[in-house]
Amino acid sequence: MRRIDRHGYVIVSPVRDEAAHIEKTIAAVKSQSMLPLRWIVVDDGSTDGTGSILDRHASNTYWMTVVHRANRGRRLNGGGVMEAFADGFAIVDGQPWAYLAKLDGDLSFAPDYFERCLTTFGADRTLGIGGGVVCRLEHGEAVVDSKGDPPFHVRGATKIYRRECWDRIAPLVQAPGWDTIDEVKANMLGWTTRTFPALRVIQHKPTGSADGAWRNAFKNGRANYVTGYDPLFMLAKCLKRTVAAPAGGGGVAMALGFCSGYMASLPRVPDTEAIGYLRRQQRLRLRLRASIYG
Repeated sequence: MRRIDRHGYVIVSPVRDEAAHIEKTIAAVKSQSMLPLRWIVVDDGSTDGTGSILDRHASNTYWMTVVHRANRGRRLNGGGVMEAFADGFAIVDGQPWAYLAKLDGDLSFAPDYFERCLTTFGADRTLGIGGGVVCRLEHGEAVVDSKGDPPFHVRGATKIYRRECWDRIAPLVQAPGWDTIDEVKANMLGWTTRTFPALRVIQHKPTGSADGAWRNAFKNGRANYVTGYDPLFMLAKCLKRTVAAPAGGGGVAMALGFCSGYMASLPRVPDTEAIGYLRRQQRLRLRLRASIYG
């Protein structure tokens, strides 16, 4: 097992009630051919024993630190996970590192995962944000869960930021849509962002399973509002989702979530330049012109 130098990577993992899966993630990180400089795991008020599991492993792993947050009594979509992430990042802020990984607590991956990710970054100096493709297990087989994501999108469960890019786009927004606006800002500033299809991570808890399919789609629609999506682009997105899976009603729920942002006069991301850039890219996509959407 090889240790990388002080210009290596750090991991911050906000987790909540992951007792059923967290040891898979711990085993995966501990087995890496390139170990992290630091791994900060933020227990965001778990009530299922997650904190005790983390403390037990951290007690004999010098590069692993656990931060315990008080239980707020409920999940806080988008904002909650990023509040926890910010608490974890505060521990490594100002320390030397070249890459920062935001890693969920329900993942497993190969022992050479981070080494290969960093090699990919090293081969492309324009790459600002990247990460493995998220898969789910079906009958023992890994099935890609992120089909349909735009080419610039990296799932929030497994994002890796290059230090130079991070310094330009930080801090991350503590609201739904944080994992889109960071990529939008990066692309606006000249960086590229993409998923690495050859590097797979297994997500043992289906995306959005804590909320259910309808609520998850509604939540995503509201996140698109907060991010500043162009209304016409959002209409096209919802229609496409409805046609693709009419029985699921995902497109309807997403549209309702988006409209609820207007009805509740919710604040949007406080970055008008980034929202303007995103909307220009979405209008280019609607006109079948080259954009960050392909």
